[in-house]
Amino acid sequence: MKKITQIAFALFFALFLVSCKNTKQKIQEHVSTYNNSSSIKGNGITSTTAKAFLNDNKIEIRIETNLEETDANRIAYKESFPDLLKEMIKNDQISTELINEGVSFDVYFLAYNNAILAQQVVNKEELAVLEGTAEPNKETAKL
Repeated sequence: MKKITQIAFALFFALFLVSCKNTKQKIQEHVSTYNNSSSIKGNGITSTTAKAFLNDNKIEIRIETNLEETDANRIAYKESFPDLLKEMIKNDQISTELINEGVSFDVYFLAYNNAILAQQVVNKEELAVLEGTAEPNKETAKL
């Protein structure tokens, strides 16, 4: 009986160690899941991809559209971009767990020619802003 208990404990402990993932593994898993299943819907969105930057603890998300690079589109999407980011957080396309582990999400909303219509870095501070618990940081929001 004692041997069975020891073996069971050893197997449980080994399983526990295997199930613990570090932040870099979680980043890779998140990017893989995002790229295999993400479907952001909206005006003119043609595709979206995520890319991991493990050394920087960063995930870059590119949302590509068929929109033209115009001042009107920049203004319109700069104003609506926070709502899109909130929806992405709600759908776990931007992971609050990873953000709480120090990972930042650099999200780009691009015109058909890859010009940036809107860009936002979502980190702990910006997450608080998007959740309505902090004031906006002028340096993380870009036109």
